[in-house]
Amino acid sequence: MKIFENAAAAGEILRRGKFDDEQRAEAVRAIVRDVKERGDAALFAYCEKFDGSALTADIVAVSDEETARAYEQVDAPLLASLRKAIKNVYEYHVRSLLKEDIRTKQGKTTGFAVRPVSRAGIYVPGGTAPLVSSVLMGVLPAKAAGVKEIYACTPAKNGEVHPAVIVAAKECGVTKLFKAGGAQAIAALAYGTESIPKADVIAGPGNIYVTLAKKEVYGQVGIDMLAGPSEILIIADGEQNPVYVAADVLSQAEHDKLARSIVLTDDAAFAETLSAEVERQLALLPRRDIAAQALESAGGIILVKDMDEACALADEIAPEHLEIAAKDCERLLAKIGHAGAVFLGSYTPEPVGDYFAGPDHILPTGGTARFFEVLNADIFLRKMSVIRYTKEAIERDGADIVRLAESEGLHAHANAVKVRLEGKK
Repeated sequence: MKIFENAAAAGEILRRGKFDDEQRAEAVRAIVRDVKERGDAALFAYCEKFDGSALTADIVAVSDEETARAYEQVDAPLLASLRKAIKNVYEYHVRSLLKEDIRTKQGKTTGFAVRPVSRAGIYVPGGTAPLVSSVLMGVLPAKAAGVKEIYACTPAKNGEVHPAVIVAAKECGVTKLFKAGGAQAIAALAYGTESIPKADVIAGPGNIYVTLAKKEVYGQVGIDMLAGPSEILIIADGEQNPVYVAADVLSQAEHDKLARSIVLTDDAAFAETLSAEVERQLALLPRRDIAAQALESAGGIILVKDMDEACALADEIAPEHLEIAAKDCERLLAKIGHAGAVFLGSYTPEPVGDYFAGPDHILPTGGTARFFEVLNADIFLRKMSVIRYTKEAIERDGADIVRLAESEGLHAHANAVKVRLEGKK
C-alpha cells in the first residue's frame, strides 16, 4: 500500500467521486424516458439486455413458491444471524424516529405533524455479491417510519435472485420484491409501470447508472442521496494493531475496483508496518484482484503532523466511513463535522455497522456527507405544518399580517384577514 509524505502528495486519491459523467448520463436519460413512455415493455427489454433475464408481468415479482424455495436454501445459522441483525436495525430506527411537535400559546397553535409516505421504493444492488445487508438497511428505515407499501428492486441474473436476498426481503416485510435492476428499475419506481407501482421515495445504493437515474428522476420522486463507490478513511495513531487496521482497509477495498481506502497517521514507522501488513493480508483474499485494483487507484497511507491535522483533513474529505482508532477517539470525534458514519476505538471495525450494530450503512459518499445524511426513517417521513388561530389571536396579529401582505401588493391576501378583523358575515 502506497505511503504519501503529506496530503499534497496524495492529491490524486483524495479527489472526490463525481456524478457528472455526461456520456453515461445521456444513456440513462434515454432509458428513463423509454420506461416512462413504454412501461413494462421497455423495462423487460432492458432487463434482458443487461441482466439476461427474460421477464414478463407474470414472473417479474418474486413468487411465493420462489420464496419458499429460498428458505430451503438458506441455512439455519445464517437465518438466525439475519433475524438478530433485523431486530437491531429496526429497533434503532424506531428509537430515532422524528417526533411531532404541536404547541399552543396565546391562542396560536403551530407545529408540525409527521406522516409517512405511502410507498417506498428500495433498490438493492446485486452486481458482484448478494448484498443481503442492503435489504435490511434499505427496507427497515421505511418500515420503522410506518410506510405501508415497500417495494424492492434487485437485479436478477437469468431471472434468478439469490435465495438469501429473497429471504431477507421476506423477513423485513417487503410488500413485493421485483427482479429488475439498473437505471430501468429506478425509472419504473419513479413513474410506475404495469407491474411495478410508482413510489414516493426511492432509496438505496447502486452503480453509476443507478445513481445517475436517481439524479434524473429526482423531483418526480424523493430520493435519499446520490451514492457512489464505497470508501473508508481511518485515523490511526501509532499504538494501533496494524493487523486490525489492515483488515479494515481491505474491508472496503474488496467492494469494487473504484472503492477508496485511506489511512491517516502521524507515525511513520507504523505506516511502514501497516503497508506491509496490507500486502500480506491482500494476498490471502478471495477478492484480491478487485481489492488490489482499488488500492492501486484510490488507496494509500498519508502521513500527517498530528491527530488534529488528521481530523481537519478527514473533515474536509467528508468520508462515507470514518474510523477513529486512537487512544483519545472521543476528543477527536468532537473535531469531526462531516462524515457518513463514525466508528470509534480499536474494536469497532466498519463491518459492525454494515451488518449488525443498528445504524444504517447506506451512507453518502464522494464528499457528499457535507450535505447528505445517513439513510434513516426520517427520509420516509414528511413534516406537515399545522396552524390554528383563535379569534383573539387573529385580532392580535391581524394588523401585522395585513401590513405585510399589502407591502407585497397582495391585497386579496390582506383582505382575507381584514374581513375577520371587521367581523363581516
